[in-house]
Formats: sequence, structure tokens, C-alpha cells
Amino acid sequence: MLKDNLVMLRNIHGFSQEAIAEKIGISRQAYAKWETGATVPDVEKCSLLAEVYGTTIDSLIRTEPVEGVGMIPPAPKGKNVWGSVAVNDRGQIVIPKGARDLFGLTGGQRLIVLSDETGIALIPDEAFMESMKRAMEYMDKEADEM
Repeated sequence: MLKDNLVMLRNIHGFSQEAIAEKIGISRQAYAKWETGATVPDVEKCSLLAEVYGTTIDSLIRTEPVEGVGMIPPAPKGKNVWGSVAVNDRGQIVIPKGARDLFGLTGGQRLIVLSDETGIALIPDEAFMESMKRAMEYMDKEADEM
């Protein structure tokens, strides 16, 4: 819900109600009413809030519950939180339908598995290979210039 997201985002970003109110040109009391759900901002104010918090209006007004975690804050603009998945005994997961649709993933498509210390990323092999091709071309160009 909007009111929950406003509280979460304000706390994550370390703002006071007064600081947010000042950024979008309203009183602290008006902002406080949004956080309690007594009133809701108009679309223009939602747009300003989304900009301040680095998210989208759509993400700002939706609440994302994740099983076993609870409510999570809206994702930053251009990012998505698809929920949680369980790894089965064979190490398999089901990628959420929304993610499959967004990235055009189909059965049998190959994905490259990448990771760092905190997690795993799946990238369609075509996109990964294109990135590698550009990196190799850049390295060749740099070597030629030396």
C-alpha cells in the first residue's frame, strides 16, 4: 500500500517527514497524513515522490509481499523485485512469469549464470555473448593503439 511504501522509502533514504515535504513543496502535516493513510497524494505529487525516491509511480503505489520475508520496498527505477523462488532438490528454480515475459524467456533458452559474493544473476546467452564481443573489440582497439 502507498502509505507503507512511503514510510519504508523515507526511512531507507534517511529523510525526515519535513525533509520530504520540503522537497515536494507541501507541509509536513500533509505528508504525515499520506503516511497514515488519512489522505493520498495526487498524481503530480506521486510523480515528485517517485522522483525523490528513485522509483516509479507504479512501484510507489504497489506493495510487494515476499513469502517468508514480508513487505519489501519498491524497487528502484529500472529494477524489479520478482518475489522469491525455492530451489528444488535438483537445484532447479522456476523463474516468475513476469520476469519470463519481460525478458522473452522461453523453454529451452540458454542462460549464463553469473555471481558475486552476494548473489546470482541469469543473463540470456545472446546478450552475454554480445557484451563479450563488444569487450573483445574494445580490447583489440586498445591493443592496436598501443
